[in-house]
Amino acid sequence: FFKFDYFLFETFSIMIETGLGYIKLGQISPTLSGGEAQRLKLSAELANGVDKQKHRSLRKPKPTLYILEEPTIGLHTADCKKLILLLHRLVDEGNTVIVIEHDTDVIAEADFLFEIGPKAGAQGGKVICKGSVKKISTNSKSHTGPFLKNLIAKR
Repeated sequence: FFKFDYFLFETFSIMIETGLGYIKLGQISPTLSGGEAQRLKLSAELANGVDKQKHRSLRKPKPTLYILEEPTIGLHTADCKKLILLLHRLVDEGNTVIVIEHDTDVIAEADFLFEIGPKAGAQGGKVICKGSVKKISTNSKSHTGPFLKNLIAKR
């Protein structure tokens, strides 16, 4: 419906990609579940990166750096899959996405990983290992590696 306006179309497309296509315009936020509210916040933030001038000129839009901390909190598995597709789209469009995450399905989609630990708080904060998902999955120092190895084996 909003194809007549590039910015609106892109903004609502992001909402659809995060699984919010059923939300009604004007719906008040207290009626949203925790997961819906999380996805709406994420959609709103991602919409800030939509180049409002893109439809007016042929210049290349400026890439955006997204830093997301635990974006899967409160999301259903199906919604996590939609989020992964959206993150891939952002990268394919030339943006950089940094995700701080514990969900191994999301971690397994990364181009490059930094595993930080070995524990939380004062016992953490050190880079345990870094590299591709495949490299981390075989690193004996990695706590995440065995979980990634299982995911890779299932693919």
